[in-house]
Amino acid sequence: MVPFLDVKAINERFSAELESAFSEVLQSGWYVLGEQNKAFEREFSAYCGVKHCVGCANGLDALRLAIKALGFGAGDEIIVPANTYIASILAITDNLCTPVLVEPNLETYNIDVNLIESHITPKTKAILVVHLYGQAVDMQKVWELAQKYHLKIIEDSAQAHGAIYQSKRVGSLGDVSGFSFFPGKNLGALGDGGCVVSNDEALIQKVRALGNYGSHIKYENLYAGLNSRLDEIQVAFLRIKLKALDEDNKRRQEIARMYREHIYNEHVILPQCVSEESHVWHLFVVRSAQRERLQEHLRQSGIQTLIHYPIPPHKQQAYKQYNHLSLPITERIHKEVLSLPISPVMSEEQVSVVIESVNAFRG
Repeated sequence: MVPFLDVKAINERFSAELESAFSEVLQSGWYVLGEQNKAFEREFSAYCGVKHCVGCANGLDALRLAIKALGFGAGDEIIVPANTYIASILAITDNLCTPVLVEPNLETYNIDVNLIESHITPKTKAILVVHLYGQAVDMQKVWELAQKYHLKIIEDSAQAHGAIYQSKRVGSLGDVSGFSFFPGKNLGALGDGGCVVSNDEALIQKVRALGNYGSHIKYENLYAGLNSRLDEIQVAFLRIKLKALDEDNKRRQEIARMYREHIYNEHVILPQCVSEESHVWHLFVVRSAQRERLQEHLRQSGIQTLIHYPIPPHKQQAYKQYNHLSLPITERIHKEVLSLPISPVMSEEQVSVVIESVNAFRG
């Protein structure tokens, strides 16, 4: 059996350190907004190459808080890729903003930067880029448009911890960025978690207050905020795993390279990457017009796969007002994508089994 992602095995590599960290937090008697948080915020902001970081409860909240802190609301438009995970769009609508859906590039699956400008209106306030599946967006055009139209850039970096674009890590490519530390991410906690990073100190301080009931000082509330904080125990675990992130990403890149060099099947379209360092392969997503048959073939070979994502956001019941939209590239992607196993703990034998099984598929 080749599991899609063996989270238990990933974390067992750190079991002694995790147990020690748990004991340290337990004995501290301080479980929310303590010294572990302060240390992680310093360490992760340094890792991303930004000045500031604040933890929150999850990746969705990271984006919700970022948009809320920017002051956007009803009537404001935010450009976002149409094929993203729904969380990117939930963060926009939760702030009463209007998502403007832009088709992706069929080769990289990231937003087609050449289509963004035609969607900009006087109501546009920001471009929310999603570094989907772990690949950094081609930001040069985005930077130029943001400057030309005085727009903010929000990064959804939930799947791309450590990816690099023009010598800069994701999280440092826009005005503000949200990360997720869900257990399955490249940097995953042992529960939910997220953070917001930025070089804008005033913005980060507002995010910090908004995630703490709108308060900097207990019982003094500047804003109508949320309760969205990163637990001390999860932060302690993340600090341990952060030290291994680059090596884990390197292993993912090695596996992706083996897949891309050795999978040859006319029924399977392999993912493309702009450069080695730009993609940290949170997911290795292939496409096939015969996806269900391919998935069943792999299942019978003992290989677990997942579909990210079967229904595009604009076709979800939650967004009935957008169900009428025709976004053919997005819809094609969602009908054809299939994610193969990839993780830092996959063995060479498991990688070979996946390659051989995919190549044996006859359609």
